[in-house]
Amino acid sequence: MSRAKQLFSTKLPDTVNRDGYPAYTRSLEEQYLQTLLTNTIGNTFYADSDTLLTESNEIHDAMLEKNPEFAAKALIFARNKGLMRLQPILGLVKLSSVSQKLFSNVFSQVILIPSDLQDFMTILKGQGRGQGGRAIKRQAALFLNNISEYWAIKYNGRGRGYSLGDIVKTVHPKPINDKQRNIFAYLVGKDYDKTLLPQITAYERLKRTTNVKEQIALIQEGKLPHEIVTGVVKPNREIWNAILYQMPIFALLRNLNTLDRAGVLDENREYIVSVLNDPERLAKSKILPFRFVKAFQEVEKAWMKDVLRYAVELTFNNLPEIPGKTAVFLDVSGSMEGDYLRIGSVFALALYKKTKGNSIFWTFDTSVYDPQPSIYDSILTQAEKIKARGGTDTGAPVRKLIEDKVYVDNIIIITDEQQNTGSPFYRELERYRQSINPSAKAFVIDIAPYRSAMVPPTDTKTHYIYGWSEIVLHYIAMSIQGFDTMIDEVNNMKI
Repeated sequence: MSRAKQLFSTKLPDTVNRDGYPAYTRSLEEQYLQTLLTNTIGNTFYADSDTLLTESNEIHDAMLEKNPEFAAKALIFARNKGLMRLQPILGLVKLSSVSQKLFSNVFSQVILIPSDLQDFMTILKGQGRGQGGRAIKRQAALFLNNISEYWAIKYNGRGRGYSLGDIVKTVHPKPINDKQRNIFAYLVGKDYDKTLLPQITAYERLKRTTNVKEQIALIQEGKLPHEIVTGVVKPNREIWNAILYQMPIFALLRNLNTLDRAGVLDENREYIVSVLNDPERLAKSKILPFRFVKAFQEVEKAWMKDVLRYAVELTFNNLPEIPGKTAVFLDVSGSMEGDYLRIGSVFALALYKKTKGNSIFWTFDTSVYDPQPSIYDSILTQAEKIKARGGTDTGAPVRKLIEDKVYVDNIIIITDEQQNTGSPFYRELERYRQSINPSAKAFVIDIAPYRSAMVPPTDTKTHYIYGWSEIVLHYIAMSIQGFDTMIDEVNNMKI
């Protein structure tokens, strides 16, 4: 094949998207990262959960066959930086049958909390692997020896198929000390030394008392998890006041409405503000940004909405500067309805505000709209006004740039890439580079698990970034400044 023919052929669409529109196939590594970072195996606009599960199994198997080391690194990346759980756990199950060494090296960086281990064991059984082999039991035993009293109380239910007690009986971990031995005994229903397990003892006492003062004392002294308390006690206002101070930041965010109905929000205003507006706690919490949008839509109190507005601003405070004139395009087509649009709106507005006005922000479906964003109004206030509309023409906003002769250095498009009408994004991008700015960089933030793409992998000035966490915005800023992409970072990881 001649060089000219080879270059031309790489720019021709080689697949179709979910709507049958011409599209491109990106590298297997990119498809794998996309699956890990965006696929929650829930129903989407274009695919049901069974279809997504089948496709994710296929992509895991293909990546493990081609490059198990990259797969192992990607699992760590997706779990810790992408803040995803289920796909990395599924990948870990599959990795365990391919390379025991890689599996053992990455296990503790993917299985971070007890529910991860419970889901791992459930998926393992569902894949027809039973209880796993020696390598799996060894890693599970190591994890179990780090189980705290708090975890033992919080995660020993049967909602995930395997309770922690079931796993202890399966793995038979050798306890590293007397306290761990007693935790294992408690988990499997045997007698334990109450003096060594004061938190568990407080929980068991809570189950047996109906005295409100004693209940409150046990909640406070035992620092008992709210979901455990509400499972054995019907809280009144006094008890909710006690529970509130035991809640981790994510639990507090998710239960604001419940706390409001219990009448305890206003009297604990100072404490709630100190938690949700603490930059350090927010950074450590690893809460996905769209969770704030959901909470914002649900709460009614004006002061609480202000707290959430400020929390989101703090979440994106550390986003690196984005140099150059930037165009931010947000897909508001019907297939973006729900979480896709919630997270997309937050991303788009955070990017716009970070440019300090040196950018344009348009939304689009088959037409282009100017939502007239503000660098001063809060991200949440503005995101709430953005609604899903009709079909999808990803080329429309770039076409408008050309028609208006607008010069930008960076084009950022946030989309599920499911074009179904109009001129393709890549065709318009090439026209823009030919007529306005040959050096224009493009960034596609794909927040959906569909594996087709709008741009061929041969376009070195276009970068694909996947995921739902704020880290995707960091990669745009860093890539503009010449730093590594997601694929590069995964390849450079040490395991």
